Amino acid sequence: MIDPFDLTDESPEDPTPGPAPADAPPPPWLSDLNPEQRRAVEATEGPVLVLSGAGTGKTRVLTTRVAYILHQRLTRPWRVLAVTFTNRAAREMRERLGSMIGPVAETVWLGTFHALSLKILRRHAGLVGLRDGFTILDADDQLRLLKQLMADANIDPKREPPKGLMGRIQRWKDRGLTPDRVPDDDVKSAAGRRARDLYVRYQARLLELNACDFGDLLLHTLGILQKHPDVAEQYQNRFDYILVDEYQDTNVAQYLWLRLLAARHKNLCCVGDDDQSIYSWRGAEVGNILRFETDYPGAAVIRLERNYRSASPILGAASGLIRHNAGRLGKDLIAAGANANDPDTPPVKVRGLWDGEAEARWVVEEIEALGHEGLPAAGTAILVRATFQMREFEDRLMTCGVPYQVIGGPRFYERLEIRDALAYLRLVAQPDDDLAFERIVNTPKRGLGEASVQLVQKLARADGVSLLAAARELVAGDDLKPRAKKALAGFVEDVDRWRGLLGGMPPAELCATILEESGYAAMWKADKSPDAPGRVENLEELVGAVAEFETLDAFLEHIALVMETESKGAAAGVTLMTLHAAKGLEFDVVFLPGWEEDLFPHRRALEEGGQASLEEERRLAYVGLTRARKRAFISFAANRRIFNNWQASLPSRFVDELPDTFVEKASDTGLYGAVTAGFAEEPGGWGTRHARRTLNGTGNGGRGVSPGTGGWKARDRSGEGADITVGQRVFHQKFGYGQVLSNDGGKLAVDFEKAGRKTVVAGFVEAA
Repeated sequence: MIDPFDLTDESPEDPTPGPAPADAPPPPWLSDLNPEQRRAVEATEGPVLVLSGAGTGKTRVLTTRVAYILHQRLTRPWRVLAVTFTNRAAREMRERLGSMIGPVAETVWLGTFHALSLKILRRHAGLVGLRDGFTILDADDQLRLLKQLMADANIDPKREPPKGLMGRIQRWKDRGLTPDRVPDDDVKSAAGRRARDLYVRYQARLLELNACDFGDLLLHTLGILQKHPDVAEQYQNRFDYILVDEYQDTNVAQYLWLRLLAARHKNLCCVGDDDQSIYSWRGAEVGNILRFETDYPGAAVIRLERNYRSASPILGAASGLIRHNAGRLGKDLIAAGANANDPDTPPVKVRGLWDGEAEARWVVEEIEALGHEGLPAAGTAILVRATFQMREFEDRLMTCGVPYQVIGGPRFYERLEIRDALAYLRLVAQPDDDLAFERIVNTPKRGLGEASVQLVQKLARADGVSLLAAARELVAGDDLKPRAKKALAGFVEDVDRWRGLLGGMPPAELCATILEESGYAAMWKADKSPDAPGRVENLEELVGAVAEFETLDAFLEHIALVMETESKGAAAGVTLMTLHAAKGLEFDVVFLPGWEEDLFPHRRALEEGGQASLEEERRLAYVGLTRARKRAFISFAANRRIFNNWQASLPSRFVDELPDTFVEKASDTGLYGAVTAGFAEEPGGWGTRHARRTLNGTGNGGRGVSPGTGGWKARDRSGEGADITVGQRVFHQKFGYGQVLSNDGGKLAVDFEKAGRKTVVAGFVEAA
């Protein structure tokens, strides 16, 4: 069999096999396509952009196009290059291709960008300074190497976290930038200059080790094609047809790689969806697909808009939402599946609730109700914008005995930062907990080396006491070096002080105090790695979880039971995952909670990227909606507990952008001081005492009108509360009656008779 990767198997000028017989019957797999799909398959010559919306059969089109090219004998199999983003997609595509055209499918150049680049790099390693048999470092090896270089350069890893520096280097590689080509704008800051200096040393050290990292596979191959025209010409002549999947997710290096290889024949077919470009934080450039027609004048653009996945209301809501993006090529999905014309298909349900706890309760109640309607939990997904949102849903699902699984990461209480925080709480609650002591005695770093910790362990075993007691004894003696002694003494004093606060301080406040005074929260806030902000949010969510319990012991008992339940495993049930991780998947039922400003769209994304980030957040909402086959639910909460403080939340602008034709809106009574425009009163909500207050404070039967949109607009609460005085008695819809302790610009500290001390926004209380 011909090796598809061996350029010596044929001459670059090897003739094509000749056209298929004119009277040959069309293959069966061609007749199964709809008109747009068939056009995309048969438009073989010149550049083609296939805009394939969610659920429109892009994999079928891509695979069938390769089969059609070979069936028509337009070229030989090994002169076709098909590029995917994942190994799974490559395997699936080759299997489908094999079932269509037989064993010859094995000779097609088919794989991921990195796998195909590796094939090229193995043949031309010497051109970039590598030797035969070079190795590829994994993420751990890369980080260890960078840490060594940082130590040699006397760069403090506390001030410049290695993960952050490595992330910056990899982003440069994604943009096709070697160290000498990094723009001056990227190195204006001290961190940028250090990163570029380390980038130079890092690449030099890799060559010394005869190694490269994952990013180098593309970067080196791109360099070979750019600097060695003779090699580039070999591959340009080699490939008569190039096809690429998920083009909207390509980064700059991949974009340039494709342009170079397609430079001769220009038979480049890119399949993608600009409305699903959601990975800019991984280097993806939506501009690659948006300017396809500029890059390839005269290119054919074919839109696949027949969706075979979702019900009409879901597609109508998603299409109406994404139309608010200016940076898109434009298309509207049309339901073509089994339930496309079902008049009983319910609309997308949008629900406003009082707080995050009520939201979790409502979601799980809906899941249980849907189970009785023939939509089991196994086909249901809860898709969140941020991982910290998962905690309340996990707790509620476990309380109700609904099986679930977390995809794309550990469950909330299994996350590294949560386990560390729990170890602090366990040691404070139970000083004999040696496992907790070992976990956090030097986390964050306190200057305690392994030898010092071993001394503590040795003394504890000799005296038959806990590690904390042994540490207290060591601090009183002279066996430790001064620096280690000071560090250990500080840790022991902290634990003793925190234990002294037990019973006298609310457990959530104690948790927050421990996280702050220990330096653990500050450690993650200072960390510049991409996942650090999410870890900080998870710690804040943990404090909110503790606030639901009267004592620290009660909370720790709850966690012990939770972990025991999780350790036993769960049957297939509800899938809990982030919106980013859900791309490419589909479910019968999808819940989309947390549609609130600053959460979705996320404040951090908007602060860092402005309008471009807002449009990507909207694309993320579009992706979430189009995961649903039969039912979709959206929810938002008026209040969320963040770091033990209740904070008022406004509904996401995306809620207002959903077309009324395809959604059904309902909210708890009295939400935002009104039943909002387009939202029906939900009986049995949080009470009706103030349900008739409207957006402007006048009574009109519970309806507040937003002219021009018919959607929901929040009441502007800025400046409210100036007339509320300390000592005044007030009423809050959720917490009841209380006395104002302080008023900081409309942010009130209130001692509620039943709920205790809370921080609330003045616009949510009334004089009693």
